[in-house]
Amino acid sequence: MQQKKVVIVGGGTAAWMTANLFAHKWQKLNVEITVIEAPDIATIGVGEGSTPYLRSFFKQLGIKESDWMPACNATYKCGIKFVNWSSRPGFSSYFHPFNSDADSAYNRKFEHNTWLKRQGYDVDVQPDDFYMMAALAKQQKLPIKFNKSASDSEGINAYDNPHHNIYAYHFDSALLGQYLKQHAQTQLQVNYCSAKIIDIKQQTNGDIKSVFTDTQQELSADLFVDCTGFSSLLIQKSLNVPFISFANNLFNDSAVAVSTPHSHNAASYTPQTVSTAMSCGWRWQIPLQSRNGNGYVYSSTYQSSESAEQELRQSLKLTDDTEVKHLKMRVGRLDKHWQNNCLAIGLSQGFIEPLEATALHLVQDSIERFLDVYDFNPNLEQEEQRDHFNELTNYGFERVRDYIVLHYIMNSKDQSAYWQNGAQLKDISTELAHLLGVWFNGQDLREELAILNLDQYYGSTSWHALLAGYGVFPDSYKGEPDKRTINFTLADEARQYYARLTEQYPPAKINP
Repeated sequence: MQQKKVVIVGGGTAAWMTANLFAHKWQKLNVEITVIEAPDIATIGVGEGSTPYLRSFFKQLGIKESDWMPACNATYKCGIKFVNWSSRPGFSSYFHPFNSDADSAYNRKFEHNTWLKRQGYDVDVQPDDFYMMAALAKQQKLPIKFNKSASDSEGINAYDNPHHNIYAYHFDSALLGQYLKQHAQTQLQVNYCSAKIIDIKQQTNGDIKSVFTDTQQELSADLFVDCTGFSSLLIQKSLNVPFISFANNLFNDSAVAVSTPHSHNAASYTPQTVSTAMSCGWRWQIPLQSRNGNGYVYSSTYQSSESAEQELRQSLKLTDDTEVKHLKMRVGRLDKHWQNNCLAIGLSQGFIEPLEATALHLVQDSIERFLDVYDFNPNLEQEEQRDHFNELTNYGFERVRDYIVLHYIMNSKDQSAYWQNGAQLKDISTELAHLLGVWFNGQDLREELAILNLDQYYGSTSWHALLAGYGVFPDSYKGEPDKRTINFTLADEARQYYARLTEQYPPAKINP
């Protein structure tokens, strides 16, 4: 094949994830990949967490946890604890778990209990009691069990887990970007150019022909990737692809972030993200090896930046001289993520607030879907592939949005107009409205998610954990189940079961 050229414009984690996966996929082809990164653009760094999907990214590249995790001050993540999102008695907090095959003993039983609760029976529906990862987080234990005698391509050491646990990570996003940059350059021969784009040339058919830099370089390519963040320098400002805002049902557009040290003499961490509801948004707390990441995501319509900063400072008991960082977020998605010979990845293609740490999930999902269909020799079929790619990518953004919106419309807080308006929100998708109808009518939510293929991004466990964790149940009851199907001691049995299993796992230590 004649040499093909790919130019990735922008830096940060999204750009270097793209560069690594492209170079890995095309390493046997004659493809030259260059990343143009402006030298003075800071990493956004909101969230510093992932979904379990990121594990497959490192596995594809053959990168061990023992290599990248220490370099990025990373920790393990069993799930997310939501605090103060519901004012319903007995439901002030809940844990959104990742799955383990150990959960096969109680997962369906938990879902059955939520169905019984919807029929009016007083059964335990606290998701924390029914999942392995919730038990591990509560006990500050790792989701993996190491075997010190062997090495493994995925883990720090080969682990002889009695169960397959699905877990994710917390990390310093700036360090992760640096690590992936080094890996792409040294292991995959990706070219690097430190410069700003000052001009863009297009061909008569709308394709991008070349980009000019402030270092007097002109780079042409067959494929351009826009990783320029919210500015969307290529795909929006040059190709004029419309942006579709989600502001009508996701209010948050701002954040204030700060790092704090671990508590004095801290020797361990809790392997979870904590999301705590605030007056006009929510606060995250993420444990890293080197520090804690904190931030407050809020709506500037309901709260000023000064007020949000003060609320965060008070909640964390920060001194006046502690430096914080203010951020603006553009929540929504592009109408098309692949237009002409330009692909948008990361913040340039869209962003959904970091409540469930989906940013890198959508990045990886978009890259891998693109690699499945892209052909360096465009034809009519390629146009159909591009349309299908855009359709599926938009579907992913919409379904993630549905699940995030669910957090707000099901809240029972009345402390501010922000929460009241969120609970009264009527502008939701047909799919989300249908699933809520299934829940409140006492139908099988798991079955309906599968039938409609709506569980691709958030499965049955996630939906049941959120709705039950909020204490969201109908006031009137539709059925009369056979009382022989009810086990009123089920939660006690589950807690004892997981207590035995978690004895085998080591504590989560800081700098072990």
